[in-house]
Amino acid sequence: MGVRARATAAAVAVVALALAGSAFVLVGLVNRTIQETVTTAASTRVQEIAAGLDGRGASDQPVLGSEDGALVQVLRGDRVVAASPDLVGVAPLTAMTPGPGQEQASRVDGSLVGEPGDSYRLVVLGVNPSTGADRVVAVQSLAVAEDTAALVSRLALVGVPVLLAVVAAATWWSVGRALRPVEAIRARTARIGADDLSARVPQPGTRDEIAALASTMNAMLSRLEASAARQRSFVSDAGHELRSPIATIRTETEVAQRVGASDRTHQVVLDEAVRLERLVTDMLTLASTDEGHGRVGHRQDVDLDDLLSAERSRLRARAGLQVSGEVAPARVWGDPGALARVVRNAVDNAVRHSRGRVHLSCGPAARGGADGRDGGAWFAVEDDGPGIPVADRERVFGRFVRLDEARAREDGGSGLGLAIVRDIVTAHGGEVRFTDPQLLPGARLLVELPAQPPPGSSR
Repeated sequence: MGVRARATAAAVAVVALALAGSAFVLVGLVNRTIQETVTTAASTRVQEIAAGLDGRGASDQPVLGSEDGALVQVLRGDRVVAASPDLVGVAPLTAMTPGPGQEQASRVDGSLVGEPGDSYRLVVLGVNPSTGADRVVAVQSLAVAEDTAALVSRLALVGVPVLLAVVAAATWWSVGRALRPVEAIRARTARIGADDLSARVPQPGTRDEIAALASTMNAMLSRLEASAARQRSFVSDAGHELRSPIATIRTETEVAQRVGASDRTHQVVLDEAVRLERLVTDMLTLASTDEGHGRVGHRQDVDLDDLLSAERSRLRARAGLQVSGEVAPARVWGDPGALARVVRNAVDNAVRHSRGRVHLSCGPAARGGADGRDGGAWFAVEDDGPGIPVADRERVFGRFVRLDEARAREDGGSGLGLAIVRDIVTAHGGEVRFTDPQLLPGARLLVELPAQPPPGSSR
């Protein structure tokens, strides 16, 4: 069964139970109310008769013969002192003997008054024997009450199915109307293909759950479209980047085949192979990142100052490069290998653009940060290169972005190093950005990392 059928069936079942219970209660209340009315009428009748008794136990015949539907007997012991015309010659209707001023009521069969099959309400009022009688009895038919209850039952048997049919039709129509936007969303979604993610599902103008569903699906499609565009751009840029070293290797190889390999040929091929290897490694890292794998491995406490010290030692072995540093003890929570790559990429980027000086620094972060986590650490890498214009400080974290295209290619830069840095830092719950220079006139890359795992991660 579809949603529409299930909703209709549920609505009909609930209403059917409610109507059945209501009809049962209504029939019972109607029957009880009319019976109480009959009992009250009979009680009033015996009160009237008792008030009209004379000392001989008789009363006015017009009263006994009143046309209000009640039949009366005035009794003294087992003798009938007076009776309504329809009860003349009928034996006493009851043996109940209530005390003077007391009433008793019961339900009796109509055969006592010559109407077999019917039911009557009988009321007995005890009177003072000084009136010439000791009881006044009145009986009144319950046929009206029974007929009314039967009529209400028949109306319920007819009305309940009609109401259920109305409820079913209204529910079927309203649910169908409510689900019409869902069908439109389904139909549009079925036509959306991977080759074109620009289409969007129709979003109703209501502010209900279906509108929220459409909005969520459109947001998802926007993310998928952006992701697909990013992947196409990545493939295009990667192909462009791979073409250059491959073409260089092929050219040098063809030249070597004709004239023989020289030391220069070997060096060029080796350099291009290294560059190609670095580029492929970076692309594989970003590809695994896009798939949600390989961002961050096993996390543990990492001494950030040890990573900076290792890089400083590595750089000091390079000729023509002056490395300074202010490294203070700082510990963060993360993947040691991934964080080492962040530091290596940041340092290599600074060295590539420097004129001969690089400054490394790190330290503990201020406690009680805006993210609610105490502690953490930061490190910064500065160089004395040309720097980065403020307008380009965010753009340089894009993939295959080079502000100095010729120099970056010459130095073997792939344009992916800073993109990898941002991705790994973000996965660790940190931030990375370029700030204004402090000690050296070039660029200053600042990385801030938490000392505790980001929300949702586990130790």
